[in-house]
Amino acid sequence: MESIETNTQEESSRACPDDDLAFDVFSRNCPSRGTLEHVTGRWGSLTMGALHEGTFRFNELRRRVDGVSEKMLSQTLHALERDGLVQREAQPTNPPRVDYELTPLGREVAERLLGLIHFLEGRMPEVLAARERHEEMREGLGRR
Repeated sequence: MESIETNTQEESSRACPDDDLAFDVFSRNCPSRGTLEHVTGRWGSLTMGALHEGTFRFNELRRRVDGVSEKMLSQTLHALERDGLVQREAQPTNPPRVDYELTPLGREVAERLLGLIHFLEGRMPEVLAARERHEEMREGLGRR
């Protein structure tokens, strides 16, 4: 009986505020959709992956995530911090020093992302071959 009550409490605590359903990323109003977007977007996933390596200052992180603009990295870090995945720590020094690191939840999310990243990196020969076949097929259809 206790486990049923616990499950019911867990389900109700996970409800989407707008429609009283359990969290469902496929539901337009579910807040999990925004967090998924923050984590799996290009800069979010790369930032999370980089922070899995350790604590970084802003410019160190920007160099590690090659190609991200200062503005995009700032927005990404803000969103990830708001979601409880990244912790920002300002050091009282002159000039000020700000360090970024993953929270325990962020570390767990990053580990799962890195599993996907490493899987994709290992399968890139197949992906590149598929792209080449696709382009050859499109070129063949265009010539008719």
